Amino acid sequence: MSSDSQSSSQPARHRWTILAVLVILGSIIFWRVVTPPPIQEPGRALPDAADAALIARGKYVAEVGDCVACHTANGGTPMAGGRPMETPFGVLYSTNITPDAATGIGAYSFGAFDRAMRHGVTADGRRLYPAMPYPSYAKITPDDMLALYVYLMRGVPPSATPNKPMDIGFPFNQRWGLAFWDAVFNSAQPFTPDANQDEAWNRGAYLVQGLGHCGACHTPRGIGFQEVALSEKGGSGDKFLSGAKVEEWNAINLRNLWTVKDTVELLKTGQNAYSTVSGSMTEVINHSTQHFTDADLVAMATYLKSLPSDRPATGTPPARSASVPESMFTTRGGLAYAQFCTDCHRLNGNGVPKVFPPLAGNPTVADKDPATLVHLMLTGWQTAQTQAHPRIFTMPGFARLRDDEIAEIINFVRASWGDPSHPAVTAAQVAAARATLDPRVDTRPFETPRIADVLKEPNAEQLVRGMRLNTETRMLLPNHVGNALNCTSCHMNGGTVADGSPYIGISAFFPSYAPRAGRIITLEDRINGCFLRSMHGKPLAKDGDDMKAMIAYFDWMKRETQPEDKVEGRGVGKVSMDIKPDPENGKRIYADQCAVCHGQNGEGLKDEHGQFVYPPLWGDESFNIGAGMARTYTAAAFVKRNMPIAFHAGFPLGQGGLSDQEAVDVGEYFSHMPRPDFPPKVNDWPKDKKPADSRY
Repeated sequence: MSSDSQSSSQPARHRWTILAVLVILGSIIFWRVVTPPPIQEPGRALPDAADAALIARGKYVAEVGDCVACHTANGGTPMAGGRPMETPFGVLYSTNITPDAATGIGAYSFGAFDRAMRHGVTADGRRLYPAMPYPSYAKITPDDMLALYVYLMRGVPPSATPNKPMDIGFPFNQRWGLAFWDAVFNSAQPFTPDANQDEAWNRGAYLVQGLGHCGACHTPRGIGFQEVALSEKGGSGDKFLSGAKVEEWNAINLRNLWTVKDTVELLKTGQNAYSTVSGSMTEVINHSTQHFTDADLVAMATYLKSLPSDRPATGTPPARSASVPESMFTTRGGLAYAQFCTDCHRLNGNGVPKVFPPLAGNPTVADKDPATLVHLMLTGWQTAQTQAHPRIFTMPGFARLRDDEIAEIINFVRASWGDPSHPAVTAAQVAAARATLDPRVDTRPFETPRIADVLKEPNAEQLVRGMRLNTETRMLLPNHVGNALNCTSCHMNGGTVADGSPYIGISAFFPSYAPRAGRIITLEDRINGCFLRSMHGKPLAKDGDDMKAMIAYFDWMKRETQPEDKVEGRGVGKVSMDIKPDPENGKRIYADQCAVCHGQNGEGLKDEHGQFVYPPLWGDESFNIGAGMARTYTAAAFVKRNMPIAFHAGFPLGQGGLSDQEAVDVGEYFSHMPRPDFPPKVNDWPKDKKPADSRY
């Protein structure tokens, strides 16, 4: 072979040598990456017998970590898995973590358990998806990890519940690929206290970053679906807990959000002066944070308060204004809010303390991302059930409304009590969320009038006045209302609720014979009867502007109704008078279901401005003895279909839900309490038989 041919082959051999070295190095790196970290058993022996103190500590660790929320299917056995978890790549199902050896973790050694918690690798070497927040759990101290293991093995009953296969397609169903995710995004570093901070701050940081894994929802995700920061430190530390979108919810920015006291109150009770939790945070309160020690809650709140934020720090809650937004009665969104939202959130947006959340000062309302508001409007919401607030209040979903109607309400709320500079919500955004969430839609044939539609009418101003005279009767007609009631106290949502004495078609049925009067009466007579009896006041002038406005409002709701028609949802229905009342049981039901709004002694509920929020049910400020509601079975029929509100998810108020017997019992109880007399009662039923439940 010539020297030229030998020299030309040298570069080729070098290239092949370099390639071989790269292949070997790549294989080594690949092998090291995909090979799970070894199981490392502790150097100390585990306790042989069930140590009650250690199990109790482990139970507390499990509560702090909220294990039960993810590892329990709806209606399933606690910790037995099966809960679906939506991801951008498909559906995962949580696994059984009871000590069943075949389907759970009963065969796990402590070392295998520790590896799963810190590195996301099961005992048999399979990689876990980071829906399991093992990058956060890696910060758990060895002592807490041991306590958690002992509790799961000895404090949780085993359940032979098979694990469900995941519903994720190729290539994301290839678990070996998660090894590269772990290599890039999971440092598996334990929590390191900050020597520059005190003990409470460090305890709070440990709980928030580690066991509490707050960042799993409240920290933005990066290109690899990883949390962009696991603590406040590092280049992306300012993004930690800065808010994120989670399953069509907006997990709010937690950095320097409230005072320590306000944050503790929310975590302990599910609500504070600014807000009430919703979405998956409701479960966090139910299963987790309400069980924390006060010291741990203060520590978490102290840490969260210390995180820098570009928004102004909060101090005392904002003063609740008694004023109503100027656009309430001139815009479609405002009128729709007045119709559907004011029973709970009030015309002034102040809500009802310890019952319904305020909109003024609410971070969800003020946030730029409207996702939570859209979600709530479509699907509804429930309060957290806590020791401080054991009764659950439910906001029904409003999916029966059109997309544009929901957008109008949200935009009115955000403009009135949030940040008007934020972009308006569009009907298309609501439609997209509806398609994703697939909310339940009420199918009752009753068609709820949309009060916002009065703005299309040539006499819109008069119609709005008529509506307001129904919803704000006491304020607008102080010389004619002698107690604390408004028309809407009985005629729900401005007279637009089925079985809530709706005004739909009502003007078609007058003039008509009234047995109580013993003669044919006009609609004006019927309205004045309510002023004299239910509102214990004085009649309106029949030819006055206010009466004309009310009649115009009723006529607008008449539609095509004819006197012979049967109107769906008319009146309040009936309850059988064969049911014998038990007033003692009624007293108990009143205390459990009614007192929160109407007062322990029937005195009603007032706001901080001294204005009635909900009316008294007896006493000098309530309806008089001549009112229909003072009769047991009339009261029972109304209660059966309309009280309590927020009792369930039914559109539009979650109203009603007691049994017939319960309604009769509580109707008997409050209708027979002391109330004003009605001297003209002697003229009632001059020709017809008096009802059996009449009190006179």
